[in-house]
Amino acid sequence: MMSAVQPRRFHLRTIFEQKCSECGEGRVFRGRFEMNERCPVCGYKFERGPGYFTGAMYFSYAIGMPIIALGVLIGKLLIVPKWPLHWILIASWVAFVPLGPAVFRYSRVLFIHFDRFFDPDGD
Repeated sequence: MMSAVQPRRFHLRTIFEQKCSECGEGRVFRGRFEMNERCPVCGYKFERGPGYFTGAMYFSYAIGMPIIALGVLIGKLLIVPKWPLHWILIASWVAFVPLGPAVFRYSRVLFIHFDRFFDPDGD
């Protein structure tokens, strides 16, 4: 008797490697910004419908804001304590820009795993 494959939702390895939440093997992205419509291994459809990834914006915010806040804190306390706070904030935002593609990708992968964990059937 064959057992069903256990979904890989919220496994740190599959999230870190940006893999499918179902099989844990297929890549979510096929290019820097281009996603696979379906998992290349198990065929699971990543986007459930129009506007599906709007929810990923919350994850993007949750990832990005602490990074920027940490940059401001380090800047004010250690790097340039005499600068006005608004200049340190601007510098932190500019330093954050190269991290944008990674935040974009991980926010979508996290959203897929989160959504499939709480609503596996998509009802």
